[in-house]
Amino acid sequence: MFKVFTRFALFILALYPDIAEADPITLKLAFFSSDRSTTYIAAVKPFVDAVNTEGKGLVEIVLYSGGVLGRDIARKPQVVLDGEADIAFVVPGYSPERFSDNSVVELPGLFSGMREATLVYTRLIAKDALKGYDDFVVIGAYVTEPATIHSRSPINSIGDLKGKRLRVNNPGEAVAMERLGALPVQMEITRIAAAISSGAIDGAAVPKTPLNDYGIKRVATNHYLLGISGSPLALVMNRKVFEALREPAKDLIRKYSGEWTAARFIQIYDGSDELALEQLRSDPKRHLVLPSSSDFDVAQNVFRAVLADWLDNKPRHQELFAKTETELTRLRTAAGAAQ
Repeated sequence: MFKVFTRFALFILALYPDIAEADPITLKLAFFSSDRSTTYIAAVKPFVDAVNTEGKGLVEIVLYSGGVLGRDIARKPQVVLDGEADIAFVVPGYSPERFSDNSVVELPGLFSGMREATLVYTRLIAKDALKGYDDFVVIGAYVTEPATIHSRSPINSIGDLKGKRLRVNNPGEAVAMERLGALPVQMEITRIAAAISSGAIDGAAVPKTPLNDYGIKRVATNHYLLGISGSPLALVMNRKVFEALREPAKDLIRKYSGEWTAARFIQIYDGSDELALEQLRSDPKRHLVLPSSSDFDVAQNVFRAVLADWLDNKPRHQELFAKTETELTRLRTAAGAAQ
């Protein structure tokens, strides 16, 4: 009997590594806002749902939303590097010192819309063209639609921007707004509504979709629909944590990253933008203004001047712009061939 027991015990011990290996790995994901926000639904939820469904028993992503793992959005990349979370949704424009190359994606007037910007950003990341991401595995890279201007008092033309204190997302947007005559104030999106209510700012440059999600629509009833530039967003994972995963888990994360998640973001966010615009148009309490053709021309001239200054005697910027133009040309050529 003892020999039988010993053989059985040795058999169990021999199997133990396999049993331990079969335990599912839990990954903590930090999201700064509500899991009902459009940003979460478009950029994060498709990835989480896909991995958790297909990876059942292998890997599980657990969401910590509402700023549970830190409300300071600018600190989210460090939250991942410090191990407080394994994955986090970040806004690179809030950390320009870390993601300085993102300035090429923030250039005003460069992209025709959210789809172009998101796909180019995704492909630049895939080719390791942008500095600041070495310690991360980038699951998703997204860009919102170009921000438009939402304020308490009416803005009917570019001339009305002069002297207005307007929130911006990133340094690139700040330069453009300053050239248009405004006084840019860089601020996290979660603080906009309170800042407008208190009079700290006169309005904000934000895409249409977040107007509902962050309470901006309640305090800003005037909407000047001049597109400035989109805001880059990213879902990133600690590279060391990723590399420590078993290969099936790595493969699963790769499968639902990159262009897969970009496509879901584009589809969902685009539909949300259209709905948000329709809601603004149908609300009689709101004042919507489309830029006149002359204002549009003024803005385009400003955007070209911003680009020229950004490129001037800056070899790194020139290199980044060349890579971006290459991806943009490929994307537009493929789109034209598909029509």
